[in-house]
Amino acid sequence: MRKVSPSDTSVLVLGESGTGKEKIAQSIHALSPRKDKPLVIINCGAIPENLAESLLFGHEKGAFTGALDRRIGKFELADGGTIFLDEIGEMSLELQVKLLRVLQEREIERVGGTSSMKIDVRIIAATNKNLEEEVAAGRFRMDLYYRLHVFPIMVPPLKKRKEDIPDLANHFIAVYSEKMGRKAPILSDFALQQILNYNWPGNIRELEHVMQRAILLTEGNTIKEIELSMSSKIHPEPVQESFSIKTILENERDYILYILKKCNGKISGAGGAAEILDIHPSTLNSKIKKLEIKKGII
Repeated sequence: MRKVSPSDTSVLVLGESGTGKEKIAQSIHALSPRKDKPLVIINCGAIPENLAESLLFGHEKGAFTGALDRRIGKFELADGGTIFLDEIGEMSLELQVKLLRVLQEREIERVGGTSSMKIDVRIIAATNKNLEEEVAAGRFRMDLYYRLHVFPIMVPPLKKRKEDIPDLANHFIAVYSEKMGRKAPILSDFALQQILNYNWPGNIRELEHVMQRAILLTEGNTIKEIELSMSSKIHPEPVQESFSIKTILENERDYILYILKKCNGKISGAGGAAEILDIHPSTLNSKIKKLEIKKGII
């Protein structure tokens, strides 16, 4: 985070839900030269599809039914600062195309507008999905993936950083005790061992909620025991997700192979792989040869 913060490099934060990806984005912004400018957070999974373009890029008065006034979009609000695109893997393909254009041209156009305007924003994106698999499945654009995947930061799950649990638990105890207007209780050795032995499928977010509940249930100055049975039922052990980083060529090979299978091996002509990939058939044939894609596996 300290290495990438001073630059305008795009950052992609990867990790399971509840690991603190938004905190990473906030820290990068706070350590950057843009810290005095806005940090605008956008949850890509919560954008209504019919309002997406207006929400992100704004609209002019009268651009559509109900557009009674000019609206400034999120990108314009973040000018000079940072945009945090949370849950980028949930963004629709149509919106991905528009976002890619903004990242390439560094300009936006309000809905109903007649001219473009330059913007200066730094992009930080985050997802709990494996974007390589999303690209291979055709749900995420490869060109946008490479635009975002300049500087990936992997946030490990809490079960792989258990040495941080005591500090995090004491932090949440202090925060919520202050909010409740009471003296912060201490963790007993037994309670500490309980939270160290637990695997925290809900990660730091789950730990936060468990400590908040523990304070409410504690009458004295010591948290003697932690109630974890409820958390265990709510959060069954998740299937391990793989966030292994592939090379550009490996990703390109997977993507071309996926398209070829969809086209039943057809390369040129209407509905062929070259048309879908928007490249010349001879270029695609060269790539197939270079990437060693054999007809037998299509």
